[in-house]
Amino acid sequence: MKRKKLSRTGLIFILLVTAAVIVLTRHFHIADFCTVKPRVLYTSGQPRGMDYFRLLYRYHITTIVNIRQVSEHREDNWHTEEIIWTRRNGVNYVEMPIDKGTYFPDKRTQDEFLAIMAHKKNLPVLLHGSADDKRVAMLVAAWLERAQGCTPEQTVEVVQKIIDDRDLTEQENEFIRLLAK
Repeated sequence: MKRKKLSRTGLIFILLVTAAVIVLTRHFHIADFCTVKPRVLYTSGQPRGMDYFRLLYRYHITTIVNIRQVSEHREDNWHTEEIIWTRRNGVNYVEMPIDKGTYFPDKRTQDEFLAIMAHKKNLPVLLHGSADDKRVAMLVAAWLERAQGCTPEQTVEVVQKIIDDRDLTEQENEFIRLLAK
């Protein structure tokens, strides 16, 4: 009898610890977070709640660039939360909407992002869209080639880490190749 009681107690303890680990992991996990260049550029999906404090205290984010369009989901009031949090914590906030359908940044958007990245006072930057966002990846590609002097091959390697659930399309590869010209 005593052995069964210990087994139940042990099982309950293991289940509680497992549940706590799952809750904490989800609580402090930033969706699709990727380090492009440490202390300079990070990318992610939409931050939530405590993600913002982690970004500030662990990565010292100075500027958040949001590429989501106004017409996109405002689920769980993320937009208001993000604007209020950045204002309260002295973080620069820039909206740079890129159409989700076409998702390739035009020259004006590329130039605007490069200007933000060129000023040390804006660094480090978090560039985010929705989860696993190809718009983010293509804007990073423009920065890598136009400002960092990366080759198309180097750029593809970094972009593939951002879009980690599939291979790049021919259109995406062509966009990256054309940036080098």
